[in-house]
Amino acid sequence: MTGGHGAQLLHTTEEILRASAQWVWFPRGSEQEKTDLQLVRHPERFGGGVRGSQVESEADAADVLDHALARTRAWGESELVFWTNASDQPDLEPELRRRGAEHIDTVAVFACPVEGATVDVPDGVTAEVVRTLDQVREVDAINVPVWQQQPLDDEGLRVEFEEVTSTFEAGTHVRVLARLDGEAVSTGGCTIVEGFARLWGAATIERARGRGAYRAVLAERLRVSASLGAKTALVKGRTATSAPILARSGFLRLGEERGYRLTV
Repeated sequence: MTGGHGAQLLHTTEEILRASAQWVWFPRGSEQEKTDLQLVRHPERFGGGVRGSQVESEADAADVLDHALARTRAWGESELVFWTNASDQPDLEPELRRRGAEHIDTVAVFACPVEGATVDVPDGVTAEVVRTLDQVREVDAINVPVWQQQPLDDEGLRVEFEEVTSTFEAGTHVRVLARLDGEAVSTGGCTIVEGFARLWGAATIERARGRGAYRAVLAERLRVSASLGAKTALVKGRTATSAPILARSGFLRLGEERGYRLTV
């Protein structure tokens, strides 16, 4: 991937952070409610529980959080994970801490011109766009241990394959698979939304980490995103893993989001 550090972003910092705040994952089979905040009930395959984000309310933080917990109980779930964002109104983080919520993760919000990153991919690592059922099966074999999720059955693989191929043909999504010496070891997805390439779901099997597979997935997603018309790549990188790689590749760190877990 050609380019270099310091490339000019084509979206403002405010636009990028707003796009980050609007980014919510709705897994297939999930349920959702949007009132004072966005709540998504994850299916059992993805570990269940409820994810909260995007607070926009005139109520105080305690009332907003009480509503989220009540909705979680009504769904029959026992765990609420809330992700903070600088645009939340009101900010729930102090109330979460006051109630003893466990801080479980932090991600940094990064952005870079799609054609402005420099990704160093070592020899022996290749990346490809997922287009076949066999590739979907390889993606699932990576995701299951990394994300601790349940494997897809034959019907689930078929549905996933149809979704992956139809959204790629529509120019809205791409799924990438990387190989080390021919073996599938890493994967990641990308969604094109209003000029942004949202990079998500990067996963590398443990024994293959540190050998360039993530970088290959990153470079391929940027290449395809450019061909689909995206101008700015947006990614939430874990501070302990992908964040240093993104920074070295020319991505600019613009903020962070923190995850808190409450047991209902």
